Amino acid sequence: MAKFKTRSQAPIFRLILILLLLTAFGRAQAGQSDEKQKAAGEGARATQPNPQPAAQAAPEEQKISPQEAEKLFRSVDEILRFASKDTLFPIKREVKRRLVSRDEVEAYVTKHNSEDEDAKRLRRAELVLKKFGLLPRDFDLGKFLVVLLKEQVAGYYDPKTRTVNLLDWLGADQQKPVLAHELTHALQDQSFNLEKYMKPADADLARKKEITAQDIENDELSTTRQAVVEGQAMVVLVDYMLEPMGLSLKDSPQVVQALKDGMLVGTPDAVQFRNAPIYMKEALTFPYRYGIDFIADLVIKGGKDKAFAELFRNPPKTTRQIMEPQTYLAGERLEPMNVPDFREVFKSYERFDVGSVGEFDVAVLVDQYAGAQISNKLYPHWRGGYYYAVRSKGDPTAPLGLLYASRWSSLEKASNFAAIYASALGKRYLHVHDVAEEGKEPAIPTDALEQLTGRRAWLTEDGPVVIDVQGDTVVVTESLDQTTTDNLEKEIFGAVAVAAK
Repeated sequence: MAKFKTRSQAPIFRLILILLLLTAFGRAQAGQSDEKQKAAGEGARATQPNPQPAAQAAPEEQKISPQEAEKLFRSVDEILRFASKDTLFPIKREVKRRLVSRDEVEAYVTKHNSEDEDAKRLRRAELVLKKFGLLPRDFDLGKFLVVLLKEQVAGYYDPKTRTVNLLDWLGADQQKPVLAHELTHALQDQSFNLEKYMKPADADLARKKEITAQDIENDELSTTRQAVVEGQAMVVLVDYMLEPMGLSLKDSPQVVQALKDGMLVGTPDAVQFRNAPIYMKEALTFPYRYGIDFIADLVIKGGKDKAFAELFRNPPKTTRQIMEPQTYLAGERLEPMNVPDFREVFKSYERFDVGSVGEFDVAVLVDQYAGAQISNKLYPHWRGGYYYAVRSKGDPTAPLGLLYASRWSSLEKASNFAAIYASALGKRYLHVHDVAEEGKEPAIPTDALEQLTGRRAWLTEDGPVVIDVQGDTVVVTESLDQTTTDNLEKEIFGAVAVAAK
């Protein structure tokens, strides 16, 4: 779906939650029930700081002393060796290190969020997410990200300069777990070039004039690769923090679960994150929460080479493969969805944005519309999806027009999803009225729907909404004229019918 990442995959965007992770890890350690682990944990806590203060800004910020800075710089090589042993990535060269101030980090964040192209992409992402009802109408995505990044900033590795940036306002011991995470990125970069890996040349739909089914499939590549990169780094972070207890991630599944749970809760002072919409929390934590499970599963079933180096040679392609590792291990390949001739069908409109709606997007969509329990049961039945957003030519003030097509494992699951989507219309629009079809019985109210089959239409303050279910495919159009909707249904369902023969 609409992404809010920057053009350069700025490393600071990948690290906004490290302090949240450390706090969650502290909760996970506290929840250990085994007496031996408790005793070992007490000994470790005597030498390891409580992670929570790392997320609390003192009224008058203190700078670390030159002696602490020297200690921090020396620890880089020691932790790099640990990360290399844990991942099997070789150390090919020394990692440069630099001490930065809070002002420098905030300037870096602001710069990457204000570049013209990035600002345009953020605006497109914001409007599409609002169209789907995933963000409130009055939400300012750009402002939110800047404040959040300043609230949660931690040390980070910059692949452009090949430098690990350390913070001059946190003590050496407090930054060591962050270093384990960041130096994993340095090792990934040395062997596989992170900049190139994170920006697949064929995944930027904004630059393509003609959009194909393959382009839609490639749209999730950056998201899945981010989950690989962050999942691997999270495994190393956990292993590093458990090592003083003689444990590792494989020995402590309860620690990992508590860690993931804590990520969505946030620290008491993380006001911006705690008050964020569901979609923002889920999207920001996806690479960490699902990434660590994905890597852990591969370590257990395929060994370290399978879980580390092999993922750079044969990366996952969809968020479905990240969320359900067995589909990656089995080499599952979903058939690309049929797509209409967008330029021809939308000749009265200008393209605004286009992208995939993957299994992760659907999981959050259903969670927001119907709750997590229903989402967890339904999203594994996703089998493909995309959106195409447009503006009426010559009318920049017109509501955003939307095509959303999705495919499911069966007619039943497609009908379930269509009913959930329809039931949420009243939450997304101020006025929703059924469009009666001649000769048909009155439609069941949207809030009483359990399944929706066939075609149904509504009128809203932003124009018509049509949901049509045929076979395993759901087609939704919003704020489009009748002729365009009819042509889209003919092309998509015609293609579905041919494929079914």
